[in-house]
Amino acid sequence: MTEIEYRVTGMTCGHCEMSVREEVGEVPGVEGIDVSAQTGRLVVSGTAEIDDAKILAAVEEAGYSAERV
Repeated sequence: MTEIEYRVTGMTCGHCEMSVREEVGEVPGVEGIDVSAQTGRLVVSGTAEIDDAKILAAVEEAGYSAERV
């Protein structure tokens, strides 16, 4: 299983986490999402190759910015 970690800027609450989880969950290959507004951390896991650009675009679609750690 592949795990990729991102730093997300702008999340402040559980609703923010839910928005990110919802958008990132639609990216092909994503099987697991661990997101924390408190730490600004997003960990995406999956068995297939996960497209970085699609993860970053999904976070942006949710209204936040992210960078791979």
